[in-house]
Amino acid sequence: MYRFLLTPRWWGINLFVVLAIPFCVFMGSWQLGKFEDRVDSHQKAERRPGPGEQKAVALDELLPVDQETSGRTATATGQYGKQFLVPERQLDGKRGSYVLTLLKTDGGRTLPVVRGWLAEGARTPAAPAGEVTVTGALQASETAGTDGVHAAGGLPSGQLGMISAASLVNLVPDDVYDAWVTLTEADGGLKAVPAAAPQGSGLDLKAFQNLGYTGEWFVFAGFVLFMWFRLLRREAEAARDRELGLEPEPV
Repeated sequence: MYRFLLTPRWWGINLFVVLAIPFCVFMGSWQLGKFEDRVDSHQKAERRPGPGEQKAVALDELLPVDQETSGRTATATGQYGKQFLVPERQLDGKRGSYVLTLLKTDGGRTLPVVRGWLAEGARTPAAPAGEVTVTGALQASETAGTDGVHAAGGLPSGQLGMISAASLVNLVPDDVYDAWVTLTEADGGLKAVPAAAPQGSGLDLKAFQNLGYTGEWFVFAGFVLFMWFRLLRREAEAARDRELGLEPEPV
């Protein structure tokens, strides 16, 4: 009855099933692993002490910024230089701007420092003069499209759409760190900007998308197996009917 399994048509069907099911299971397991990694990162981020509870570490010891060092308290010494506003930033539900001042460090490189948040219409305070030592939460360079950050075009002089070395490379002649810090204690009457969670470390929409994709891949595997059994059953019934003379032989 099952001699039809040896036909070229069924060899093709069986080969497809043998390849498709392991592929679907692999992809589902991979997506599940991505979700579990995000859960682990989220739990580690929740257990991590806040910036005010951490011992300050020299900036260069925490680079490059990754999920382990993002949010750590970094310290650097130098002199403030150029200053920019980063508009369309919210704090406590209010709109305003980040005051971004470039710190020329003793090592010669330039570090973007968010000295604090400024309400719309408020006067921008000048940066402290002379040599200063800054202490704040280390952050990775922003990229467009993540966490609501966008590379705003057509901004007036003195404003930036996002905080990154790429957006500063044509504005300052010095080598810019591919990172920035937000001061633990804001100066000049500004409000301190809290450190953002590292990208990919929270249970956000992307995390639950991974979980949804996991279910989809396992459903695909089950569907392939279901269709194979259904075709096998129909073919077996047709073969049995032919043996009983209830159905003509296929031409």
